[in-house]
Amino acid sequence: MSRLYSYVLKHDTGFAPNPYHGFCTLACCKPRIRERAEIGDWIIGTGSSAKGKDRGGHISYAMQVTDVLTFDQYWNDERFLAKRPDLNGNLEEACGDNMHYLADGQFCRIPGYHCGSDKIEDDVYVDRVLVSDDFVYWGGDGPPLPEFRGHNLCKKGPAHKVNFPQTVVEDFVSWIRGIQRGGDSGVCGSPLDRELSERTRRKAKRGTSPTE
Repeated sequence: MSRLYSYVLKHDTGFAPNPYHGFCTLACCKPRIRERAEIGDWIIGTGSSAKGKDRGGHISYAMQVTDVLTFDQYWNDERFLAKRPDLNGNLEEACGDNMHYLADGQFCRIPGYHCGSDKIEDDVYVDRVLVSDDFVYWGGDGPPLPEFRGHNLCKKGPAHKVNFPQTVVEDFVSWIRGIQRGGDSGVCGSPLDRELSERTRRKAKRGTSPTE
């Protein structure tokens, strides 16, 4: 039985989630989801209703967890070397989320979007990275998310929703599989907050990054 976790993607910069280089990864932010989600579970991020965004009720991405790694495993896995952040690269390179590693028993990080952030402790205390090679990422171009058996999957506000009935999860999976068969798979759009992403990159290069 798979669970489905749903939350509002407050900032969509390409960092959390990071959908690039063939995998969608959640290595920063949402510590409660990263702590509890297991292989086979689904995670969906929906758009924000904040002023100027008007994406409430729309899905931004969906990923089925296909692997769970520690930060150190993620750092040392050759599949994910391209996800190490390069703040001088393009968007996909700059917003890399593979930035934590273990050295002499201590967590270290290379410069990236969360350097200087007040969320770093949240990321470090949950030593889990969620990985998927079965995902759809639309960014700011995702479709409306329908209700399933009368259940609205969209979360309002912070935290997340989970523990939907299994029939609802199965209906959602059928819906997303139909979308994938229709041609939407992997990266199908751009981050909604591209301007924020560029500002974050500049601040991260100065070592004063805000939230993702």
